[in-house]
Amino acid sequence: MPAETHTPVMLREVISALKLCDGGVYVDATLGRGGYADKMLESAHCQVIAFDRDHAAMAAGQRLQQHYGQRFAMHHAPFAHMAQHITHPVQGVVFDLGVSSPQLDDGARGFSFRHDGPLDMRMDQREGETAADLVNTKTERELADIFFHLGEEKRARQIAKKIVAQRAQQPITRTHQLAELVRSVVKGLHSIDPATRTFQALRIAVNDELGQLKVGLAAAEKILAPHGRLVVVSFHSLEDRIVKQFLSARAKPAATSRHLPVNDNQPKPSFTLVGSQPHPPPMPKAKPIRAHARRAFVWPSARRPPFFPQRRLHDPPHDHDLVPVSLAGQRL
Repeated sequence: MPAETHTPVMLREVISALKLCDGGVYVDATLGRGGYADKMLESAHCQVIAFDRDHAAMAAGQRLQQHYGQRFAMHHAPFAHMAQHITHPVQGVVFDLGVSSPQLDDGARGFSFRHDGPLDMRMDQREGETAADLVNTKTERELADIFFHLGEEKRARQIAKKIVAQRAQQPITRTHQLAELVRSVVKGLHSIDPATRTFQALRIAVNDELGQLKVGLAAAEKILAPHGRLVVVSFHSLEDRIVKQFLSARAKPAATSRHLPVNDNQPKPSFTLVGSQPHPPPMPKAKPIRAHARRAFVWPSARRPPFFPQRRLHDPPHDHDLVPVSLAGQRL
């Protein structure tokens, strides 16, 4: 294993679900610090093609390239673009969604309220609006919608109102500045820091994470070979819902009426379920996370994230699935 490789929480389950084989080609859609890619290359004499829009991930990719040579290739691009870079079938695709611990630990990235830093939050710092741009330019209603729909924040309107009032006096440009503002609105005892949902919502909005996920799942469907495996690890309910909707739409035939003639042109199921959430040994009950706890803005270490391994069938992807709509279908 190359030095400085990060070990993902669900590494063992993901590798098991992929059913790696010698000579296979696999896609690590979220390279990060290279934990999945490294274990795949170590477990079988296969090839891995990795994607990540975070420039920091490229350092991990270079270490893997030095260690494994031509068996590893990487693209500094979002996973939504994988079908543009891969023109041949692959035997497996893995997604590990959300923000990583190394990203949270780097205050200069602006993902976490635990470190004071610029309010950035961009996965790809080469382009796009920052979280500070959104906070200081969006209307009160637009901010409330972001906090409510992407962060499931109950005090979304009050937070948005306070932000608009505050920025009229001074721009909000630092993580601690925003976190303290939110805590002044969301008071009382909480199992997570009051700023958690607001920061999550801004990160998702800045990076269009849900839109990228819908397109990325359809792209994975397009490049998977028959009987290829799709494995998705998600960390919160919004991602979870999109993945489940995508998978359920592709696991069953299109709905038909018994009063109409059989239509042989209806799309057939393109995936089959090979498992749902794994059943590891019982784990300790999660304790409330204090504001200063190390993992205050990520999935508690005592809880397992949802896990979706799927197997690709022979049928081709439906052309319309590449449109990033609210309820994108999912291959099983």
